[in-house]
Amino acid sequence: MAGLYHLARLNDRWFRLDEALDMAYQLGLPVDGRYVSGCLSEFHIYIQGGRPAWEWFQELLGVIPPPSQVQKYAVNCSWFQETFGECPEGADDETVRRYARAYIMILLGTQRFADKSGNCIHIRWLPYVARLEEMGTYSWGSAALAWLYRCMCRVANRHVVKLAGPLQLLQSWIFWRFPRFRPERYETFGWPLASRWAGYNPSGSEKGPRVQMWRLRIDRLQDREFIWMPYSSPDVLQVVHPEVLEPRHMALWRSVTSLIYFAVIEWHQIDRVLPQFGGVQPCLNPALNIDFLISKDGRGGDRWFPYHLQKWHLYWDDRAETVLRFDVVADPGPSHEFLEWWSQYGKRFLSPDMQLGDPRAVPIPVEASQRGPGRVPDMDRPEDVPDRRRVERRSRVGTRRSQRDWNWLEHAMDDHHDAGPAGCCRSSHLTGPHLYPEIADQPGTLSDQQSLPHL
Repeated sequence: MAGLYHLARLNDRWFRLDEALDMAYQLGLPVDGRYVSGCLSEFHIYIQGGRPAWEWFQELLGVIPPPSQVQKYAVNCSWFQETFGECPEGADDETVRRYARAYIMILLGTQRFADKSGNCIHIRWLPYVARLEEMGTYSWGSAALAWLYRCMCRVANRHVVKLAGPLQLLQSWIFWRFPRFRPERYETFGWPLASRWAGYNPSGSEKGPRVQMWRLRIDRLQDREFIWMPYSSPDVLQVVHPEVLEPRHMALWRSVTSLIYFAVIEWHQIDRVLPQFGGVQPCLNPALNIDFLISKDGRGGDRWFPYHLQKWHLYWDDRAETVLRFDVVADPGPSHEFLEWWSQYGKRFLSPDMQLGDPRAVPIPVEASQRGPGRVPDMDRPEDVPDRRRVERRSRVGTRRSQRDWNWLEHAMDDHHDAGPAGCCRSSHLTGPHLYPEIADQPGTLSDQQSLPHL
């Protein structure tokens, strides 16, 4: 009833722990539906019929966790497992619903929307499990994809060492599309497709520099060692659940729209991967800049996100109007023009020259010329939303608007001169406006520290 049956089956088979098209096939999650959004904890303020957070928790689950098991608005996963580990025999309907709510919160909090802690479950799911009959109307696939995109964006930061998100999807996507990287002895599969790799656990005994080794393996991939459309084979079509192939779901695979998971907003740019849908990839248009949205993660006070980020929620509401239309060909792939552009401007190799040992003169495959140039589908493009906060903050230096940011400097200088050996007065020229930009431009000074709260 909640629309998570296939995901629950996958959870039973899996070792514990990019496109909406992959969410449907790999995890069996519904794609079309309402966005997964709302608020995070202030339910009694933003939701009609909502309760204060912990009062609602007790009403829905029949128990309240002890303070030692609570971290602000998250509950330790171990408490959930100990309390709701097994539904008692002969339980009445209300008890079964309570256990179902707890199981769904565990499933969502640890499998689809896990954070890097891996041991806490946020109470943001209470409004959803309060109405189990409506859970199947939400687009769980697009929400999980939004969270995966955001987690992959964060881990690209050089200071981040752990990757969160639905990693089963990421791993299965790699194995299905890169046959050379698949583990051996996993030839049979069922539904959902990610269950093919059930029980796979990579060995930790692998010696040597693994990062360098995998970079070299990626660099040596050949043109035909990536499968653009693995789900079109007859063997896959035999096991696919009919619900996935409903027109309302299939149309959204080709929709250029927003992906929403509460405060997380990502952009579904399938115009950049047309071969995965049977098309020819032309040269790319510039990617949409959403750096400002990427800086938002729901911290800094709860909000009603459908209103706070209304523009992007409306894009999802209009998702059926942004489905791309393009020619489907027998041999999908990049066009000759795209490969020429990529060879000239792209970062073709990850490994240094000394490890490759060849001149890298990779010819463009003949079949790329036979595909034709391809065509960028017609689509409406939103305006970029770059993150200009640092630029704007620096432009205010020395103005009345920024005076409160600089009061600390005058007070510090007053204290310094009053405490001086001769008790001399402050020199007036030291506090002139010409000093402020010089201080602000130096990294690591007090000006940087004082600016932090205003981020």
